Amino acid sequence: MTVNALEITNLTKKYNGFKLDGLNLTLPGGCILGLIGENGAGKSTTIKLILDMIKRDDGSVKILGRDNSGEIRLIKEDVGTVFDDVGIPDCLNVRQVGKIMRGTFKNWSDKDYDALLKRLDVPLDKPFGKLSRGNRMKVGIAVAMSHNAKLLLDEATSGLDPIVRDEVLDILNEFTRDEEHSVLMSSHIVSDLEKICDYIAFLHKGKLILFEEKDALLAEYGVIHCTEQRLAELD
Repeated sequence: MTVNALEITNLTKKYNGFKLDGLNLTLPGGCILGLIGENGAGKSTTIKLILDMIKRDDGSVKILGRDNSGEIRLIKEDVGTVFDDVGIPDCLNVRQVGKIMRGTFKNWSDKDYDALLKRLDVPLDKPFGKLSRGNRMKVGIAVAMSHNAKLLLDEATSGLDPIVRDEVLDILNEFTRDEEHSVLMSSHIVSDLEKICDYIAFLHKGKLILFEEKDALLAEYGVIHCTEQRLAELD
């Protein structure tokens, strides 16, 4: 039986002026979940809580069936992350990044890393700090997908140009053909989410407004443009 990639129950985090309020989400194995919402809705807070980078006030998070607060070091071997700030030192070139990651992750694959860099057309010998923002994102994606991760957390794909973004979406689709692989994708680009996501979660001011299968959304919901009077006349 396939284990859920992610189970979030009543997850709560309070800040001065903001509260992530009792979030409940489940991401099945082999699926892609699109997390959407305005800036400040709680998307980045949710991802940081999943990774135990900040401490929750209430609730629980299970990654691949394991509580994230007790075994996060072991769990991170199975999680690939792509943040808006990739976090690689500017002085390193891409080859040197691969050598460091080889000593960081037990299941690191030079073969997968090199293949992704080639597919994404990343310069190999230029210092990371000299790369364009798009190429820095590509390196982050290559690192996240080269240590046999089972869950990808991606909040940076929207920073890529349309052609490269399509290539990355294809890679994510290929990744989830294995039912043990799943993706949580935070993006503002609705067309991308419509293209590849199985589920959509909509956060607004720290509250989960909607969590639904994408196909059900497309089949059961629509947008109507009309006057207020005409709207009042509808059943």
